[in-house]
Amino acid sequence: MNAIGASVPRLEDDRLLRGLGRFHDEIVRPGQLWLRVVRSPVAHARIRGIDTAAAAAHPGTVAVLTAADLAGMPPVPVRQPAPGIDFTPYLQSALADGHVRYVGDPVAAVLSEDPYLAEDAAELVALDLEELPVSLDARTGADLHPESLRGAGATVGTVDFAYGDVDAAFAAAAHTVTADLRVGRHSGTPLETRGLVAEWDARARRMTVWGATKVPYVNRRITAQMLGLAEHRIHMLETDAGGSFGIRGEFYPEDLLVPLLALRTGRPVKWTEDRTEHLVAANHAREQEHRIELAFDAEHRLLGLRGEAWMDTGAYIRTHGAVVAVLTSAMMSGPYRIPACRSRVHIVTTNKTPVGTYRAPGRFQHNFVREHAMDLAADRLGVDPVELRRINLLHGGELPQQRPLHVFGAPMLLDGKDHLDHFDKSRELFGYEAWREEARQARTQGRLVGAGCAVILEKAGLGHDSAVVDIGATGAIRVAMGGANVGQGVETVMAQIVAEEFDVPTGSVAVVLSDTDILADGSGTFASRTTVVGGTAVKLAAEQVLAKARRVAAVLLGTGPEQLVVHAGCLAVDGEPERRIALGQVAAACYTPQFVRTGEEPGLIGRGTYAAGAMTYPYGAHYAQAEVDPGTGAVRLLRYAVSYEIGRAVNPALVHAQILGGTVQGIGGTLLEDFRYDERGLPLATTLDEYRWPRAGDLPDIRVEIFEDAPAPGNPLGVRGAGEGGTAGVGAAVANAVRDALGLTGTVGALPLHPDRVMALIRATDEEEEAI
Repeated sequence: MNAIGASVPRLEDDRLLRGLGRFHDEIVRPGQLWLRVVRSPVAHARIRGIDTAAAAAHPGTVAVLTAADLAGMPPVPVRQPAPGIDFTPYLQSALADGHVRYVGDPVAAVLSEDPYLAEDAAELVALDLEELPVSLDARTGADLHPESLRGAGATVGTVDFAYGDVDAAFAAAAHTVTADLRVGRHSGTPLETRGLVAEWDARARRMTVWGATKVPYVNRRITAQMLGLAEHRIHMLETDAGGSFGIRGEFYPEDLLVPLLALRTGRPVKWTEDRTEHLVAANHAREQEHRIELAFDAEHRLLGLRGEAWMDTGAYIRTHGAVVAVLTSAMMSGPYRIPACRSRVHIVTTNKTPVGTYRAPGRFQHNFVREHAMDLAADRLGVDPVELRRINLLHGGELPQQRPLHVFGAPMLLDGKDHLDHFDKSRELFGYEAWREEARQARTQGRLVGAGCAVILEKAGLGHDSAVVDIGATGAIRVAMGGANVGQGVETVMAQIVAEEFDVPTGSVAVVLSDTDILADGSGTFASRTTVVGGTAVKLAAEQVLAKARRVAAVLLGTGPEQLVVHAGCLAVDGEPERRIALGQVAAACYTPQFVRTGEEPGLIGRGTYAAGAMTYPYGAHYAQAEVDPGTGAVRLLRYAVSYEIGRAVNPALVHAQILGGTVQGIGGTLLEDFRYDERGLPLATTLDEYRWPRAGDLPDIRVEIFEDAPAPGNPLGVRGAGEGGTAGVGAAVANAVRDALGLTGTVGALPLHPDRVMALIRATDEEEEAI
């Protein structure tokens, strides 16, 4: 039975489609209390006073907390520190102390018997705030020294990745091209908002927490440290999740407040975020301003890249630390042959919602910047933009390639097969030249139609993960691993990996995710790592089970372990299929005195831990055809296609869905989604009326092609991450298509390409033509 590589239906869908899913808001515990968070209505202010008397006296109120009630509690730490950068002055406390720094900053927590009473009581908390000047631009505000940031300047630090002699490359260049570009602020907005339920069992002295996702083991460690509890006294239980996309599941202030209040009151506490809270309090993403310079020789070969960026990190540094800046900077050179590269990113605080990681963090930004600059360079050099990429893409004779960089402490080894060949094959597969010709013909008829492409380099699979696989005496197979189910089908994929090892149907494997009582440690689901790292840990655990099963079965069957083969959940003597024993029978035998050994776990169980020494680097290409309405500036996508080198697809249908969904999110951030602020720092998008998701009518048919030409050499499954490749190149491809449609001599300037921004480009182009 070949489970790996089969597009089997998702195991999750059976319960979800029958209404049997269990989401955090459905958790109801006896005696449950409800939390409501009071948030700052202004972007920057000194807290002169907080009057909680009316809220405390309101019917149903059990407790009202302010920062004074959290004295001695440390701020929320980062889970990924960055060498050379001290984040301490920029960390966020669970409740604002002394100053508020963005609209939505938590100021007080109200706990009531009923969610509506909690909301009413929260409105009675009176804030005395002295408004202060606001900083809303990372580039101009980089040198500020705001008093409210614990004496630190607005610039948190600078991330700098470089190799080769960049200055010499530019000095020797026959041509140089410079572009200034911006990426606007948007974020993942999952259907299900954040939430948590915590229950303290005073008799057992144990805390049970429902609703944590993404990195539950990390969150358990932080909770234990902040509450002074042993980790084994905190039990994290997974619930289903209506999306994550990187922004859900990090440790936010509410992730401390909920278990803290459960501990203090001795009663279960529940918090569910409403949509407005989510839009102003959950992590934002993307906002960066870039200057990029490209150096070419006379044959249009890239000699060097020089980039500088200012990243608007919002009011605080949250748990991701400098991850976005690192990935923006370290991977700026993409899949090109660039002898010298330097990319610096300045991390700057402003009075906006803090940012975090969101699907393809850093790569959405730098792909737009680099690939748009490549189209600009093609025009300036008088060469076709496709051909300019072909001249500079790495080919098979140059790979694998070790770049003289370390990313998150790991060497940057590009382990692909042939980036140029992938680009050529995908263009032919999608008929991209026909798209371009169709756009040219449309422009001769007065329509503003253009085509654009972008090549991308992705990364996946760093860190470690653990798994346990066991087979019971009844033959039941279970796998527990440290990933989180955020809608991507991880249960199905892990079951397929185990089913492949034991030659059983995928549906016969039970999967348990992030249950901290079953699995001691797991790294979670983020950064396209679950299948690469967690899946490999599962495979190793299953191999351990088979190794023990062969040893025991060999005795029972009177043969050597090397003579046994796996078939349909049994071990059979090779060439003698009638001599067989079911794995469940082997498991039962493992509990008998004959097979129990000192120092060995009884039963048929295997534990695997996999630590990736380096990341794997998936890659692909994006293609867009777009039409601009000259009267409104609205951009309509006519065609879109993505090719992606996955290495090996465990479940091709799920990979396809991941890339497709990521592409839709990328389209949203490229054309529609934008968190804007007024001059006082007040957010202008606090509902889904102002923050517009892409609707079905905004989307073209999106074609996705999965390539499996280059299995990853760094893991035994040969898999590469799939979660972010659909998002990473959208901004670049669509911007290039719009630039082509409008016949711009310069750049589009910024994303997202709102109609008003596009109309400004049209007017500027008309003025240029009139001047000529």
